[in-house]
Amino acid sequence: MEQVQRSIEIAATPEKVFHLLSHLERMGEFSPENTGGEWIRGASGPAIGARFKGTNARGKHQWTTLATVTTYLPPTSFAFEVSAGPFKVARWTFEIEATSSGCRVTESSLDRRGRFVKLFEKGGDDRAGFTAISIEQTLASLKAVSEG
Repeated sequence: MEQVQRSIEIAATPEKVFHLLSHLERMGEFSPENTGGEWIRGASGPAIGARFKGTNARGKHQWTTLATVTTYLPPTSFAFEVSAGPFKVARWTFEIEATSSGCRVTESSLDRRGRFVKLFEKGGDDRAGFTAISIEQTLASLKAVSEG
């Protein structure tokens, strides 16, 4: 399992940033891969155990995933587990620390796909490298929206 983690300083309150991150309807504004999602199975917003269907696109490839919120501690921590069918895909975590000028946001992704699943990826995909770039872009976009 590979973990990728990046952080950024944002001149906005932890409450504002947490609100943006934990409302998946807005995630498509920040992420270069996730295009949004919808709460499912009776969930209407973020809470521990709430489930959502995420929509994603990379190049011409589009797919959906199911995710379950595992941590919801406003305004400091938000995390969810992602699966595709019976396969565990990833754990995404956002940690927010108050600073004197706003907050520091750390986004982490733990790749939970097994070796068997990785064998069938097209083109020898460098998922860890892509995830690092994706996290950096997501955090930069979150900063721009939060500070704007």
